[in-house]
Amino acid sequence: MHAASFRSDLVVREIAAPAGLAPFALALAADVRPDAADGQSQYGTGRFVLLHDPDEPDGWDGPWRIVSFAQAPLEPEIGSDPLLADVAWSWLVDALASREAGYHSAAGTATKTLSRGFGSLAAEGDGSQIELRASWSPEGEMGAHVQAWAELVCMLAGLPPGSEGIEVFTARRMMRD
Repeated sequence: MHAASFRSDLVVREIAAPAGLAPFALALAADVRPDAADGQSQYGTGRFVLLHDPDEPDGWDGPWRIVSFAQAPLEPEIGSDPLLADVAWSWLVDALASREAGYHSAAGTATKTLSRGFGSLAAEGDGSQIELRASWSPEGEMGAHVQAWAELVCMLAGLPPGSEGIEVFTARRMMRD
């Protein structure tokens, strides 16, 4: 996993793994095109946690489990699409398939949020966000799973494979400029 390489507009770093989920864990965080000043991304972010428990907890169907998170802001019109959650899940499944990252016992939720600012937040206007939380039991090379997760984070942020260096315009970014 440490040998995995990522596209230049995705910054991935190792972070402290959550305690108590498994005897052994490794966690990564990713930000799409983070701001140089504060390291925050207005495009999208994600977390990847690889868990290992030789006792094979119920639901894992094996000693390994991956828990992932990815989220990105969207234009409100996209956020209201009734198929958005299905599309987000399909991007994860497709990314795993494209990397030949075998898995089983997958579970997850896709959450889309629409928001509107009021009072002192009224200037922010309408907003939308997609968030995908997923877990699965991996088979094969773990690096392929990390690569699939990284692809998902970028897809949610509007950066499909092959789009390195292409400008991204989101509703939030256009409002700030």
